[in-house]
Amino acid sequence: MREDEVAAGQGVDVTTPSVARMYDYYLGGKDNYEVDRQAVEELDKVVPSTRPLAVNNRRFLQRVVRVLAEDYGVRQFLDHGSGLPTQDNVHQVAQRIDPQARVVYVDNDPIVLAHGRALLEENANTAVIQADLRDTEKIFEHPEVGRLIDLSQPVGALFVSVMHCIPDSSDPAALLRGIVERLPSGSFLVINQLVSEDKATRDFVTDFMAKATGDRWGRVRQAHEVERYFDGLEILEPGLGEINDWRPDSELGPKQLTDEWYEFGGVARKR
Repeated sequence: MREDEVAAGQGVDVTTPSVARMYDYYLGGKDNYEVDRQAVEELDKVVPSTRPLAVNNRRFLQRVVRVLAEDYGVRQFLDHGSGLPTQDNVHQVAQRIDPQARVVYVDNDPIVLAHGRALLEENANTAVIQADLRDTEKIFEHPEVGRLIDLSQPVGALFVSVMHCIPDSSDPAALLRGIVERLPSGSFLVINQLVSEDKATRDFVTDFMAKATGDRWGRVRQAHEVERYFDGLEILEPGLGEINDWRPDSELGPKQLTDEWYEFGGVARKR
C-alpha cells in the first residue's frame, strides 16, 4: 500500500499541502507526501531562500529553549503550532537541562498528533494535543495542559514560525494578548514569523500558500507589524530582529543566498 493511501486511511488529507509537512520536507524529514513536495518546488521558484530559512528557524527554536531553561530557569513550555517531530525537539532540549521539564505541543494537523504521540509514548512529562492555536480556551482547558502546565509558575509560550498562518481576520495581536493574560508573571513569549519588505513577495507567497493549503494560511507581514505582538512586554536582549542574530552560538548555519523574506521576532517576558 502506498504511503498516501496509508495516510488517507488515518484521516490525513493527502490531496492538499500541509504547512507542517512542507516544513518537514524543508528540514529533510520523511513525513511528507508528493503534494507537499510539489508545493515546495513551486514556492522555491519565487522564494528560493526558504530551505535555509527553515533550518535556521529550527536552530533559533533550539537556542531559545536552551537559553530559557538554562539562564532563566523555565521548566515548562507550551509550543503552539509545533509541527512534526524532528531532531532536537523542544522537550529534548529542555529535558537535557532538567529531565523533569514539561512540554505540551499544540497543532491542528492530525499527522502531527499521530507522530507526536508515537514519539512521546514513554515520556510522562510531554504531551501533544490537537487544537487550533486560535482556540485559547480549548488549549488551556485541555486535560494534558492541566496535568503538565502549572500556571502559578513561569511558562515559555512558543509561537515559532507560526503567526504567518493566522489571518488578519483572527487578529493575531489580540490572540497573543489573550494568551499573555492567562500566563503568570515571569512567563516568556517567543514569537517570530515570515516577513518581507517587498510587496510583490508578500503578495505572491500569501496568495500561493492560501490557494495551496485550502486557505489554511494567514499573511506574510512586515517587521513593524510583528513588533506590535510584543507591546507591553519586556523584550530580552538583543531585541527584535532577524532570528539568526538572536544570541547566535555558531556561524555554521546555512546562509540565505537571497533576501526576499526572512524570519523576524525575538523573546519577551511578562512583567
